[in-house]
Amino acid sequence: MKTIGLIGGMGWESSKLYYERINKKVNEVLGGSHSARIIMVSVDFDEIEKLTYANDWEAIAQIVTHSAKQLERAGADMVLLCTNLIHIVSKTIIENISIPFVHIADATGEVIQQQNLQKILLLGTRHTMEEDFYTKTLQKDYGLEIIIPEAEDRTLIHAIIYKELLKGKFTKASKRAILKIIEKAQIKGVDGVILGCTELPMLIKETDVTIPTFDTGNIHAHKAITMAIHTN
Repeated sequence: MKTIGLIGGMGWESSKLYYERINKKVNEVLGGSHSARIIMVSVDFDEIEKLTYANDWEAIAQIVTHSAKQLERAGADMVLLCTNLIHIVSKTIIENISIPFVHIADATGEVIQQQNLQKILLLGTRHTMEEDFYTKTLQKDYGLEIIIPEAEDRTLIHAIIYKELLKGKFTKASKRAILKIIEKAQIKGVDGVILGCTELPMLIKETDVTIPTFDTGNIHAHKAITMAIHTN
């Protein structure tokens, strides 16, 4: 079994789900008392958050790349960022390590493609929805039509993520607001919804909507498990 390297702390609520999901799935697949080989480096989110607000992606890239190098030195066979947004600096990470970097958009695109869906709503932070580091991969490499919410709705989702979800707050009002955004997109014909913030699935459950939802954190974790168990 290969060793999975995780960069967590952005925020820690979703990072703990990565650890839990990976271990549960490994045990489900291998049985017995098996658990996963995992190394985790967890960053201080307060520092990352301030740099995000300042749009200082170079500084963020330095922090997470340092974490990736720590994982490689510690013996990890692959690196995962336990977050969607910070994949905006994934190119820098890839250029500075010699082990595979498992990109969350690639893992998600593969799963959606397997379900033969085409028109997909993307929810996440403002940068995840508006920048091309995520949508370009899904469009170019997996042939998906990516739809993002209207500007006002993007502002609302971004605020909910930063002011509530990343602080461990999950309110009924915010859940209703995001479900309303999804319903508006359904009227326009979307086939599915990417929950492109790893905290969103803790607020919006699969059973809350009538079209497929894609829990990016769960998909990402399962991709790592496949690589760890089935790759020589």
